[in-house]
Amino acid sequence: MKENGDPAIIDIRDVEVIAPNFKRRLSGVTSTIIQLVPVQRALGQKVAALGPGLPADLPHIRFRDLPALWRPPRGKRFRIWHARRNIEMLPAILMRDVLRMPLRIVFTSASQRRHTGWTKWLISRMDGVIAVSGRTADYLTVPNTVILHGIDTDRFSPPADKAEAKRARGLDPDKKIVGCFGRVRHQKGTDLFVDSMIRLLPARPGWAAIVAGRATGPHAEFENGLKAKVAAAGLADRILFVGEHTDINEWYRALDLFIAPQRWEGFGLTPLEAMATAVPVIATDVGAFPELLVTGEEETGVIIARDSLDAMAEAAALFMDDDARRNAASARARAHAVENFSIEGEAKRLGNLYRIMASA
Repeated sequence: MKENGDPAIIDIRDVEVIAPNFKRRLSGVTSTIIQLVPVQRALGQKVAALGPGLPADLPHIRFRDLPALWRPPRGKRFRIWHARRNIEMLPAILMRDVLRMPLRIVFTSASQRRHTGWTKWLISRMDGVIAVSGRTADYLTVPNTVILHGIDTDRFSPPADKAEAKRARGLDPDKKIVGCFGRVRHQKGTDLFVDSMIRLLPARPGWAAIVAGRATGPHAEFENGLKAKVAAAGLADRILFVGEHTDINEWYRALDLFIAPQRWEGFGLTPLEAMATAVPVIATDVGAFPELLVTGEEETGVIIARDSLDAMAEAAALFMDDDARRNAASARARAHAVENFSIEGEAKRLGNLYRIMASA
């Protein structure tokens, strides 16, 4: 239903799945909703978002539409409420168990730590639970389904001409580029990446490095310290801090190698984005990274110990010095990402679970 001033409002009677977002601050959860809902709707799933902090053009319902939840959607026994935070589970439990609305509640868990008693109780009241990785599933004490995140493999795709892709970003087309993308902070291991490049680049004049991402609040001083260290090493023209970009897919196209140096991560999409762009990946053993990469004979990259500068430098050197290995991993990386980690595949797996829950 289109209304004046807000063409993205959806008639609640045609909504079978609600994706609530009850935090205004942009986060990984919010980004997931923003990316998934349009894809789900394109696949015929009647999904709408609810809450603040979302783009105005994202298909959504309003809080004043919620009394209509006493009636199930057309042709269905139940409506699905897909929560991703505690604050979104609790009102759904109240609506289902106190107000007796015909809801089935699904919760997606991305946590890789033991849940508090309160969170465990909320999860125990769910009709279905999704874990975003096998490692996340290990921390759950209830039956669950693992559905790994996907990405837009059209947006993240290789360039027709890599030299031109580098030139378009203001980079030297004759140099190979290794990159590290994401928020600049200690948790993300940006310092490990910088230190490994300071160690490796002096002996490899054909390579340069870029750090893409933003340092917010208290992390700005951390970034300034890294820049000072790079300058002291005489590498300010070869280890570049390029800031945050909305066209980050174009920066991936300029890369020849990607490093995900995180010390901790809930899931982590950057290795998928790199692989979809046909860039081999070195990633630490955190988050879902070991479940995303293929190692061994058919490698798309390698997994290294977290918080180990030596391991990172050694792995990077092997890829930087072996063009044949790097190029082979590059080709396999793109195929692996497209086959296993498209956002359409994630949306289809969610749709299958919704159908089961709505008919249970």
